[in-house]
Amino acid sequence: MKLFGLLGTHTFGNGSFEVYPVPYLTGGSESSCVVFNLDTMEAPPVTMMPVTGGTINMMEYLLQGSVLDHSLESLIHRLRGLCDNMEPETFLDHEMVFLLKGQQASPFVLRARRSMDRAGAPWHLRYLGQPEMGDKNRHALVRNCVDIATSENLTDFLMEMGFRMDHEFVAKGHLFRKGIMKIMVYKIFRILVPGNTDSTEALSLSYLVELSVVAPAGQDMVSDDMKNFAEQLKPLVHLEKIDPKRLM
Repeated sequence: MKLFGLLGTHTFGNGSFEVYPVPYLTGGSESSCVVFNLDTMEAPPVTMMPVTGGTINMMEYLLQGSVLDHSLESLIHRLRGLCDNMEPETFLDHEMVFLLKGQQASPFVLRARRSMDRAGAPWHLRYLGQPEMGDKNRHALVRNCVDIATSENLTDFLMEMGFRMDHEFVAKGHLFRKGIMKIMVYKIFRILVPGNTDSTEALSLSYLVELSVVAPAGQDMVSDDMKNFAEQLKPLVHLEKIDPKRLM
């Protein structure tokens, strides 16, 4: 079993082990790694060691909103005029959310996503940390973000690690770019039969709109650019810094 992102293969005693990066449980600036036993194809569910060298703490800056179905074309037209001079991408993705319950109060969450309309595209494994909502002068929600491409056996690997799938969905929509900013307009579909992405239904009568930037920690000035761009989308859509805790 092989995944991209391998830090190294090591031999301890009579066994061989591979070491893969996994975001640090606290969401801090350090990364972590998991030791995977090649001989038994097993791994201790929460065996982690800090990796302190050569890591970059990347943060996602995020604004979110929604637009009703009947206003979608107007928003797409506005985005075509505001964004970079290239045809927007379309995407159809299947995402699965995995949980690992350990000694920590809340479970550790990883997201596995694959493209359904691009044959041969790699799977993506994503970790999103807890949002930093404290700074009122910051115009966007900020959270730690790790996103890596992996091989197609990602879900099998996560199950071997002790994760379990919590829920899954299909996302279909459009992707625009404006410099380093990424604008996604998409609809979420509920999967009616677990594992069957052909059996879906729309979750709502609206599209989710996300404006995001991934940058090294400390680049808070990007939130000013995001706010200015969001202002140009009004009144079609109001993008806000949304605290996920308000939705629970």
